[in-house]
Amino acid sequence: MIKQLIRLVSLVLLNPVTAFVSSGQNALRPTKSAPQRQLIRLQATKSNGGASVKSLLIANRVTVDALAMEFPDVPEITRLRFALAFSTRAEANRALRDSVVFRSGVGRSLVDSAAKAHEQATANGGWDNEAVRVAAPHSASINQFITPKNILTLSADNGDLVYVIRASLINDRMLMNRVSVKQMGEFFLYVKEVHNIVADARSLKSGRLCEVIFANDISGVRAIPDPRFSKALTESSKQYEKLYPSLAGPTMILNLPFVLQAFIGLIKPLFPPTVQDRLKFKNAPVLAGLKELTPLSSSNDRSRKAFLAEIQRLLR
Repeated sequence: MIKQLIRLVSLVLLNPVTAFVSSGQNALRPTKSAPQRQLIRLQATKSNGGASVKSLLIANRVTVDALAMEFPDVPEITRLRFALAFSTRAEANRALRDSVVFRSGVGRSLVDSAAKAHEQATANGGWDNEAVRVAAPHSASINQFITPKNILTLSADNGDLVYVIRASLINDRMLMNRVSVKQMGEFFLYVKEVHNIVADARSLKSGRLCEVIFANDISGVRAIPDPRFSKALTESSKQYEKLYPSLAGPTMILNLPFVLQAFIGLIKPLFPPTVQDRLKFKNAPVLAGLKELTPLSSSNDRSRKAFLAEIQRLLR
């Protein structure tokens, strides 16, 4: 029984859901194995989120400028994120080259759609989340299942994005009967791109490196995810740090069943080294007390303020 529970939770945790459902008007305001020599390894280091962009640029100036020599059109904040994520300049260069190829090739329409949607969402000085949701790939099918009940993106006071997920409220089997694994993956990448645009814009405006904090609520998880959904999530997770390095902040596993809390030492090693240092297992009573996430979408709801305060306490 314990082994089955560990397997169930590990499947959920290793495949974090990625979607874009804003928390309200002001929520997001402004193959074959490769040869060994070609492997790119992310540094297993703690997040640089919250650090001064100016200080990080000074400390990584040599690499950031070297990347500019080959990729002059890539924004400095993007080059900084790649410089922070890789242990050598050569690896950062190779990873950024792969990103540029993706963004100008197979991922171009997705990137362009996200940029246009962000522009429309911020056109009136606030945030029109519907513009972003409607522009998402295959949104007509997916948005029926990815809703404010199960996924929300909130704004912390410091500018970070808090990405709240309650996987137990997602009908992944019915969802995957409507879309293919490839289509689901395209949706996930679009969401990551929007998060990246928002985080970079906030970083430049505030001078503080902003990131995405993942709050995975395990409350109510009873069944193993649909294998098609798991495949789409796994492929998406692999792409996340490859295309958006230094964007992911702490990954919080919230409200783990009591029977599994004694097995945290067995669960943690299942995560990649780059995630383990940012991993936090915590109880979040405010979140656990909600039947669904919808109340968090209102800026006037007390539970929203209480939850954001709870997240800040848990991160200390």
